[in-house]
Amino acid sequence: MAAKQQTLAASISFTGKGLHTGLQVEMTVHPAEENRGIVFRRVDIEGAPEVPALCEYVTDTSRGTTIEKGEAKVSTIEHIMSALWTLGVDNAVVDINAPETPIMDGSAREYAERIMEVGTVEQEAERKYFEVTEKQVYTLPEKGVAIVIYPDDEYSVSVHVDYNSKVVGNQYAVYSKEDNYAEKIAMCRTFVFLHELEPLMKMNLIKGGDLDNAIVVVENPVSDEQLEHLKKIFGKEDIRITGGYLNNQQLRANNELARHKLLDLLGDFALLGMRIKGRVWATRPGHYANTEFMKDISRAIRRSGEKPSFKYSAKEQPLMDINQIKSLLPHRPPFLLVDRVFHIDENAIGGIKNVSMNEPFFVGHFPEEPVMPGVLIIEALAQCCGILVLSRVEDPESYSTYFLKADGVKWKRKVVPGDTLQLECHIVDMRRGICTAECKAFVSGLLACEATLTAQIAKKK
Repeated sequence: MAAKQQTLAASISFTGKGLHTGLQVEMTVHPAEENRGIVFRRVDIEGAPEVPALCEYVTDTSRGTTIEKGEAKVSTIEHIMSALWTLGVDNAVVDINAPETPIMDGSAREYAERIMEVGTVEQEAERKYFEVTEKQVYTLPEKGVAIVIYPDDEYSVSVHVDYNSKVVGNQYAVYSKEDNYAEKIAMCRTFVFLHELEPLMKMNLIKGGDLDNAIVVVENPVSDEQLEHLKKIFGKEDIRITGGYLNNQQLRANNELARHKLLDLLGDFALLGMRIKGRVWATRPGHYANTEFMKDISRAIRRSGEKPSFKYSAKEQPLMDINQIKSLLPHRPPFLLVDRVFHIDENAIGGIKNVSMNEPFFVGHFPEEPVMPGVLIIEALAQCCGILVLSRVEDPESYSTYFLKADGVKWKRKVVPGDTLQLECHIVDMRRGICTAECKAFVSGLLACEATLTAQIAKKK
């Protein structure tokens, strides 16, 4: 059975400082309807503008992941995204009254604890997956960054970090679906090297950072003068350096830094907006590389969507000829716009419309330059989808399908006499007599039209 989408069983709230802004933040994560995805809503701005948690809206990755759409801007979203997505939340609305999420203790531990405390509920719609079919690579050679994703049946991630540091050393961390995310990954804190602190402060960042929400790695000996300076920066008198860490930080795992990089990657990869079936290997990953890789994959997914899913051959016998189609659809010439069905399964259909110069609409559209009306391409797609839906009921002659709406309609190229229009419809949701399908029409393997169509299946009176 296909996995179903999930949302939270109840709302959960958090308060705390933003790591870079230092602002006091209130954030509440609410359950959301199917196919909503994860959306951030700036309730402190008039109109409560929203920004979807998707890689296409990433605008900054300098010290965290920032998404922005219009007036809605939210930064440092990687920890809450990591916890929500990895613990199975597909749909949620995050109300926040500041431009940055609360840093909490520098990890995703409290986020994970609250999510598990309220639990999740299964929804009707199926999850969407990106299934890796071939090795894909993203590299930044000058920074030693490499992220590779391989085909696999499940999602797993391996992270390796090496900062040429005698304190940190080489560290590895691994995640697979059998792992306990809350115990193994969520509790790992963000980190910074001591020599990075001053530049970050000069950039007006880490205003909310302190020794309670970040690990500070100290590579070199620190003079008494520098120590006094650090006491002033953090407003603490008991600052000391032990074992290569400021204030003798007790690590929660011997590879906590690698695990935190893994935590971040899981949050950033969630911005693809669909679950991944693939095995990831990452060396020195960071927010920029993580999100740019997801943008590359997102673009590739969109490009692949402009190619037919099913292969049509005129030499093969159709699964449904025109007489079988007439037994399902009430339409008749000149308004029957599907000639044959060559593919059909539980959730998808492939059909053909042979466009002839004898079509009656060419008389007036247009006499000197015959072009198939775009609305009739949509009608052909709707009829094809109707065949799929009606083929699933026991007495199709007792039912009819009626258009409710068409979303995201786009026409890409003209359809003219002599063209063979290949029609594809994929059901994305069907319940209580309402069907929504993603539909596309192709000519010679090129996308001619696409739309998301919604129809009602009603019993004839």
